This record gives sequence, C-alpha cells and structure tokens, in this order.
Amino acid sequence: MFEHLKFANPEAFYLLILVPAAIAWYWFRGSDTRAKLQVSDFSVFTNSRPSLKLILRHLLFVFRILAFSLLVVALARPQSTSSKQNISVEGIDIVMAMDISGSMLAEDFRPNRLGAAKEVANKFIKGRPTDRIGLVVFSGESFTQCPLTTDHPVLINLVDEIKSGMIEDGTAIGDGLATAVNRLKESQAISKVIILLTDGENNRGFIDPLSAAEIAKVFGLRVYTIGVGTIGTAPYPVETPFGIQYQQMEVRIDEPLLKQIADMTNGKYFRATNRQKLEEIYNEIDKLEKSKVDVTEFKRKTEEFKPFALAALILLLLDFILGISVFRKFP
Repeated sequence: MFEHLKFANPEAFYLLILVPAAIAWYWFRGSDTRAKLQVSDFSVFTNSRPSLKLILRHLLFVFRILAFSLLVVALARPQSTSSKQNISVEGIDIVMAMDISGSMLAEDFRPNRLGAAKEVANKFIKGRPTDRIGLVVFSGESFTQCPLTTDHPVLINLVDEIKSGMIEDGTAIGDGLATAVNRLKESQAISKVIILLTDGENNRGFIDPLSAAEIAKVFGLRVYTIGVGTIGTAPYPVETPFGIQYQQMEVRIDEPLLKQIADMTNGKYFRATNRQKLEEIYNEIDKLEKSKVDVTEFKRKTEEFKPFALAALILLLLDFILGISVFRKFP
C-alpha cells in the first residue's frame, strides 16, 4: 500500500529524537513510581514473581510512544504518487523469410550466400531482445522453421540448423511470403514486419508473390525485400565425378518483383552485393523498425496521513480506557 511514499515535511521526523529520551526517562523514573514498604526481612518475598498485570502495565507507555511516533509520521505528510505514462515501446513482431535454394550456395559471399545470411540474421536477432521473431524458410516450397518467439537462443540455434537441400529445390517466393503472412496475421503488435531474402526469381510454388503481397497489405504487414547476389556472375559449386568444381553462374534476381512487393506493403527493397552491404541493410532495417509512442506524463499526489493519525488516535484511546479500567490510573 505504501511502497512509493514521499514526505512533504520530512523535517518533522526530528521530533522522533524525543522517543529515546522518553524511554530513558521512563526507565529511570520507574523505580520512583513503585510503592515502597519497609520490612526487616525480605525472605518472604524471595520466590515471589511480578504479576501479569504488573508486567502489562508497561503497555500503556508503549501505546503512548507508538501513538507519538505515528503522529510524527502524520505531521511529515506522507504522500503517495500515482503516475501514468506510455513508455517508449520497441517490441515488434518480425518474421524472417529466408531463401534456402541451391543457388544460395554461390560463393560471391563468404562462406556463401546462405552462410552469410544466417550469420547476419543471428546478429540482427541478438540486437533486438524485446522483439518476437520467427523464421520461415523456402525453396521449392516453404515451411516455418520457428514460430514467433522471444526465446532468441532457441531461434538462433534453429537459424544455424538451416541448410540448402532441406526441402525440394526451387524458388517459391510467393509461398515463402504467404507462410510468413500466416504467422503474423493474428499478431497484436504495434508493428508487424517481414524480411524477405532471396537470390533468384519466382519459379515454383502455388501462390503468386503479388497475391501474397496483397494479403500482407490487407493485414497491415510491412515487407522489406532483400535481393542477395553480386552483379553479373558468381562462382557456384557443382558436384562432378571429379568432386566439387566451380562454375560461373549468372546472377538473376527479379528486382522489379521485389520492389513491387515492398512498395505495395509500405516497405523497402534492398540489394546486397556483398556481405558488408547485407550487414548494412539489416542495420538500416533495425533503425527503421523502432516503434515508439511518447505521451505527456502526469503525476497525482494523494495525502496518506489519515491512516497514521487514525492509528495514533486508537492507541491513545486504548491507553485511556485501559488506564481507567484495568490499570486504574485515575481514582
């Protein structure tokens, strides 16, 4: 009840200095207030014990000390402060939709496109501890690798487990986007974001990418699209009877499609031609997605002296009633 008390007149507490003085006075005065009887022999009183009434008579002094202390607290004017404010909120629901098709093994990034994408994604996750983040992977089809979660260590482990060949090869951008939309459509977050990363053109799947983008728009989802791959050609590992050999493959990214998806959903398209650029893109998205709500703070103070004053009054009444009845202070 009184967790956040402040005192308007804290100087009143100096009056509590009188409490130890009163206790000392009561202690040393006690011997003078007891009845005295002159006798020649104390042997008859050797085994006598103070009565309960004699012990309890000190309660009256305790009541007065407590009542005085409570009145001092009341004079100090305790006040409780209630305040209401909307703090800056940065919690956002994010689903990362990552292409894991065979072309993501191209080594124009180190160690390859997929490896670089995973490492940068993990760094991004670690930098957003208050967000719920999920992971969707797609190739010839798509599935949810991790639903929205704040358990980021688990999510990072699942990112590390991604590898090309987990599912049928191809590039089903529409399916990957639709799966991400499905994960976010029920979200109540202030901001709902999809980061769609791919290095190719849509050539598989059952859902058209623009139809998936239209659904994302309906649910108020913002899609950031990232095209991964250098300009021109990139070395791609090919399995041959003589082992792994590298062939220069043309980098074909459907940039008009990715730009259109981003534009439709009020997002943004990025092109990552190397690992450094990919890191810069994730850093930019990190800065863009800071949803803050600032309102005017107000505080209300409430006087809380009444409970202390009431408790002091009750103690004084008990002192008076017990004094004229049980302990008979007055004739």
